[in-house]
Amino acid sequence: MNLKTKITLGFLAMLLLLLSIGGYGYYSLHQLDRNSRNVLTANLYSVNLGQQMLRALDQLGRQPLSDTAGTARFVAALDQEARNITEPGEQRLVDEMNRRIRQLQRQQQDALRAGSGPAAASPEPAALRRLTYQMIELNTRALNQKTEAANRRADQANRNLLTFLTLATLLALGLVASVPEAAVQPLRKLTAALRHATERDFSATIPQESHDEFGQVARAFNQMLSQLREYRSSTAAELITARNRAASIVNTLDEGLLLLDEHRRILLANPVMCELLGLPAEKLVGQPAPLVRLHNDLLQALLTPLDAPNRAAAVAEAPLLRISQRGEEAFYRLAVQDLVSFNEATEKTEFVGQILTLRNVSDFKKLDQVKSNFLATVSHELKTPLSSMNINLKLLQDERLPADERLRITGQVRQETQRLQRMVAELLDVSRLDAGAGIQLDLRPTNLADVVQYATATVQAQLTDKHLRLDLLLPTNLPAARADVEKTTWVLINLLANAIRYSPVGEALTVRAAPAGAFVQVSVQDHGPGIAADHHDRIFQRFAQIPDKTGYRGGSGLGLSIAREFITTQGGRLWVESEPGSGSTFHFTLPTV
Repeated sequence: MNLKTKITLGFLAMLLLLLSIGGYGYYSLHQLDRNSRNVLTANLYSVNLGQQMLRALDQLGRQPLSDTAGTARFVAALDQEARNITEPGEQRLVDEMNRRIRQLQRQQQDALRAGSGPAAASPEPAALRRLTYQMIELNTRALNQKTEAANRRADQANRNLLTFLTLATLLALGLVASVPEAAVQPLRKLTAALRHATERDFSATIPQESHDEFGQVARAFNQMLSQLREYRSSTAAELITARNRAASIVNTLDEGLLLLDEHRRILLANPVMCELLGLPAEKLVGQPAPLVRLHNDLLQALLTPLDAPNRAAAVAEAPLLRISQRGEEAFYRLAVQDLVSFNEATEKTEFVGQILTLRNVSDFKKLDQVKSNFLATVSHELKTPLSSMNINLKLLQDERLPADERLRITGQVRQETQRLQRMVAELLDVSRLDAGAGIQLDLRPTNLADVVQYATATVQAQLTDKHLRLDLLLPTNLPAARADVEKTTWVLINLLANAIRYSPVGEALTVRAAPAGAFVQVSVQDHGPGIAADHHDRIFQRFAQIPDKTGYRGGSGLGLSIAREFITTQGGRLWVESEPGSGSTFHFTLPTV
């Protein structure tokens, strides 16, 4: 609400109150006047008529039966009274007086017919006088009552008018106190703000407490101050904004960052660097780095390449920094960037400092280690069958070799060839999965007993070589599973091959199949060295290698990873139950039809 509206509403309120007081006063006076007129018209008029009637009766008192003029005057006054009856009981008195006056008129007529003689007495004038006094007393009493009521109404009207006047006075005082103050207070604030502005203090703005004209002036004045501040400190504002933006970026980096000036004084250390150095920012910022390095091994390692004659080569050839954090070992690589600035005064580029960053390369280090392990494993896995095949082929070239020995050597070559083919197939499956090709499934109702028979027949030669006994526990009422026959068979063969590989000579392997709710569960149990609980999830990761007590590192580390992919894609689950020294049992489930 603007100021003009406030002032207008204030004056309208005063005008409305004055009109209300005037209207009420006029109404009260009108009511009093009307009541007074009613009293004069009704009761006082009746009293006057009564006085006329008494004077007529006084005239009749001398000659009641012969004075017809007095009787006529009484009758005229009585007729007017009959038309001005206003009080209870007044009509009865008028009727009685009419009856008495008619009786008197008959007596006068009788006396007139009898002829003139001495005046005779009559009781009617006395009765009429008594009734007239009653009528006067009745109207006089009503007149007094109405006068008292009018006085009470006048007193009430006076009190009401006094109340209205008091309210009007209070409202007027409130308007007098508030309206000028409402107009003057913003002017005082504007004056104070202008005084500060003349003293080049552009921070003293005017509070925007309203939306009226002064609020608009305050907003315009504050905008002017804001523009003056921006004009006066635009460079400082840009620098502060840039600094805050840079600080925000630096503080949210996941790399350690250390900023040094040209004298190697620490200007900034982000939270990651402070955590790596083990020192809070308060003990780093503003301190000479050569002094801090004397008590901090990591900072000593960071600054050492900077002291080399060929700093770029020293930084590039610097080994990875191994730092322990929260019980884990992490690897960081150092990077150094010189900071230069163009000096307009000398028109030369000057060195102003250095930025040292520590980048966490632990994931890359682990990936590199996995790659190295994988290459070593694959090389070993390829070298062993190739060497065996090379020796066997040389033996086959000897014509003196007996036929049965040739058949045995040929079988070994075939087994090594199948081993190489299986490894190559695993690598191809992994490459297809990494390329996003997904796994193509041919799901159909499958009798898992047939899958078990085929898989065990495939590894029968390996069982025979290690003299292992295979126990099959397959119920006759095993429900059909919804599965891909080829991939399910591949998974079971892989599990059996692993069990054969780790089982001691002469032990037994057990293959079970049983319903498990809406699934069919297949288990492969061996009596090998077992697997620690910490490695139960790791063995299903790609390229995972878990040496056993004999130092054997297993295959390529891909079989179990691919097997889990195959089973999970079919809607099942693959897991292991094992303890060191107690053998291992691999389970997988497939949904029933």
